[in-house]
Formats: sequence, structure tokens, C-alpha cells
Amino acid sequence: MKILVNAVCLCLVGCSSLLPRGNHRVDGPWQSFEDAQHAFDQITPYQTRLADLKKLGLDPSSIPNITLLNYSDVLIRFIPSSAINSDELDAGVKDCIRAKAVCRGFEIDQKHVKRTRAGNFWSDFLNFRRQVDVTGWHFKGMFLIKDDVVVYKLTGGQPLIQEMEYNSNPLGPLQSIGESTLRSAAGL
Repeated sequence: MKILVNAVCLCLVGCSSLLPRGNHRVDGPWQSFEDAQHAFDQITPYQTRLADLKKLGLDPSSIPNITLLNYSDVLIRFIPSSAINSDELDAGVKDCIRAKAVCRGFEIDQKHVKRTRAGNFWSDFLNFRRQVDVTGWHFKGMFLIKDDVVVYKLTGGQPLIQEMEYNSNPLGPLQSIGESTLRSAAGL
């Protein structure tokens, strides 16, 4: 029996496939940042109509995670304080704000982030060392509509997310004992 346990332990020492993985997705019509940017590149202010947006897959009644912006939302995003000079805004934004209730907007915030733990299973499991590789993309887009015509568009985001999180605990599983003891003593 002891030989079997030792054999299993030796097999698992470098087995990173046992480490947890995770994804964070906000669903939308695109599979990549480039797809989203391509759709927005086809929008031309003062030419693209609401019907054209539906053909591009930007219909809030059928596509998830599109935020509808009313006049107040637009004001808050573009004129957050009285220190902002509205004369310096884009012409489309000014037209939309002047139109008041006829102005509305769509805001899209789509992301796909994958978190993969890397490294040695036992170091991670026993909390000595933990490395998490984070990859993906994050797209943000907004357009304003007045009288069923797009008058303004804006895109941004992160086409490529590539991060590495690394934590080291020299005491491994005992590291959190000290933290929990301090919290208990503090009454938290």
C-alpha cells in the first residue's frame, strides 16, 4: 500500500493539469476584439441608420449585454461636471445633447478573460507558490443615436490582455493561520 501511495504522489508532482482553471466571459456578438472593432469600423456617423446597426449585429433586443443609455446617461458620461466646456465636445455629442429626449445611446462592454494556473501542483495546492496566467481581450464601444441615425461612435478597450499573477507564501498552508489568528484577536 505504501508503495502505491508513493507512486501516485510521484506521478502528481509535476501534474499541472490538476490545477484549477477559469474563464470570465461577457457574452456578445463577437468572438474576438478584432471582430468587435471591425463591426464598429463599419459605423459612419451621420450615415449609419438604426436598421444598419441591426444588420451589424448591434440590436439590443436580440444581443445580450448592450446597455441602453438615455439622455441623462449621455450627459453624465460626457459632461460629468460644470468644469467641462460643452463647446469642446464632438459635434455628434453636442447634437445628441441638444436633442434631449430624442437622443439615446448604446454601450457595449464585452470581454473574454481566461485564468490558468501554472506551475507545480503540490506547491499550488499546499499554498507555497501560486502562478496564474491571465489572457484574453476586453472591448468597449459606444454610439449615440438621434432620429434613428448614429451621430457619434467611440471604441476602446484592451485588444490583448496578458498578465501573470504570482503569490509566494514561505510557510505554505501555515501562512493563513497567522492571518486568521490576527483577525480573531481583532474581532473581525
